[in-house]
Amino acid sequence: PNMTVERIFDELGHFKRYQACLYFAAVFQSIACGIHYLASVFLVETPNFVCGVPGNITDVLYGNLTGSSLEDFLPGFKSGSGPLVVRTTEGEQWELSRCRCALRLNPSDFTYVFDGNKTVKDCDGNFAYDHTEIYQSIVTDWDLVCEKEWLAKLCQPTFMLGVLVGALVFGDVADRVGRVRVLMFTSLCQFGLGVAVAFTGNYYFFVVLRFLLAMVSSGYLVVVFVYVTEFTGIKVRTWTSMHVHAAFAVGVMIVALVGYLVRVWWIYQIILSLCTSPFLLFCWRFPETPFYLMTKGRYKDTQTLLDTIARVNDLECNIKAEELLDSRDRENGTALLEQETDGQTANTERRLSILDLFGSWRMATRTCTVWAIWFIGSLGYYVFSLGSVNLGGNQYINLFLAGAVELPSYLVGCYAMDRIGRKKTCAPSLLLAGVACMLTIVVPTVRTFMTGKFAIAIAFGLIYLYTCELYPTIIRSLAVGSGSMMCRVGSVVAPFCVYLADVWIHLPQLIVGILAFIIGLLTLFLPETLGKPLTNTLEEAEALGSKKKERLEKKRENMQLQYIKTVTPYILEPYK
Repeated sequence: PNMTVERIFDELGHFKRYQACLYFAAVFQSIACGIHYLASVFLVETPNFVCGVPGNITDVLYGNLTGSSLEDFLPGFKSGSGPLVVRTTEGEQWELSRCRCALRLNPSDFTYVFDGNKTVKDCDGNFAYDHTEIYQSIVTDWDLVCEKEWLAKLCQPTFMLGVLVGALVFGDVADRVGRVRVLMFTSLCQFGLGVAVAFTGNYYFFVVLRFLLAMVSSGYLVVVFVYVTEFTGIKVRTWTSMHVHAAFAVGVMIVALVGYLVRVWWIYQIILSLCTSPFLLFCWRFPETPFYLMTKGRYKDTQTLLDTIARVNDLECNIKAEELLDSRDRENGTALLEQETDGQTANTERRLSILDLFGSWRMATRTCTVWAIWFIGSLGYYVFSLGSVNLGGNQYINLFLAGAVELPSYLVGCYAMDRIGRKKTCAPSLLLAGVACMLTIVVPTVRTFMTGKFAIAIAFGLIYLYTCELYPTIIRSLAVGSGSMMCRVGSVVAPFCVYLADVWIHLPQLIVGILAFIIGLLTLFLPETLGKPLTNTLEEAEALGSKKKERLEKKRENMQLQYIKTVTPYILEPYK
């Protein structure tokens, strides 16, 4: 029913009062998705630490510095630079490093360098943490350091795995039970699970709850895209779909702000979960989308909805739900369309096969390029966001800027997409991201880093709509769905990529930079879709941007002329 249901917006407004209220309410809850996706940046933060010692400490030596308490030395302690030497009230002398400690045997006096024998042993769960930056994180609570360090590093990848599963599950459920039920269920769960995470007593319970939280957050984000697209007219669709991303960015900024103000992980988690709770008060009033109601044949409900939209928008409702259906049937009655549908029936058998995305060389290369853009968009986005805290300087300001820089990027992206075209916006932004990553290695400043984030955000925001326009109606959902899968793969890989900074601080940027540059060049080979109508058949989609396309259009015009010539005599017959 798509083309006919679109008439609603021409009659009742593309983005008037009713749609605006719904849109901002639905997008408000998307902030929660941004919050939970990046909350772990500060949840699993590892402060400076050394082995703890049995007994009270009286003196501390570190190089040529002396003091009386560990707290004074921990903020400046570097793991590769030699141990902290301490003396306890019992007179024992210990050399403390990150994951080992050594007891000096029979020391004569208290000096930094010691040539005698030592007994070296593991820390055995006894650690001293630096509490100046982070008062309490899950790392300090459950000692996720040394041999347990990998458990802390597993938090973000398992969350992203939940995102992948959630996108698969809830996208499908939304087509079966309706958009609104999924939005209500996922936002309630986001709130409930978000608060529950704060009260987990052990690590494994924490990871399981965060996995479920990832599933519902991802479910909300996938379905809210569909929801706002089905409630706004074609004139504003570019803007409305792009600015769901902007709400996500606001979530990232809130994480930085709350992280700066609250240094205890479970209080921080509760505050973040409460941020969007007002949404729960009115989400149960949300209406189902007209597209979904029409598809399910619920014409009475559709009519009630149309009357409500008209009333709120101060307009007359002249549309009858049944008419939307009848007009579709009338259109299908024409001989021309019958010819087309005959051609399409052959395709219906294999309509939902992913192999159709690789039907010919041209489509196969297009699909590979589009998948690569989805992948690098997501990988780059999360490497920049998660990696911003490793930049040096104030990590809270860095993360806040990483979120803030996205807001202008979507405005620029929207403007450029409608002015110079999809391809001419996507390719340069990927190339710019690649160059910025390389520059970050040579000139590691916050400014070059944020330029990369700005550029990758444009490509990431744009690819959703561009994919829709590159594929025909019969495999469009499949194309977007598979692209979205590649995007999730990128987000699962991203945390591992960020951890490569332990090998070399600029390795994550180098990987993203090279990939972004190569994929940016490949994007130049995609066809431009600005101002082109959406394609319906594989043949039309394949012909995008080629000479064959012009021939097809000529052929169609000839068929239409032929049809008019054939039909005209019969129409004029009564008047002769």
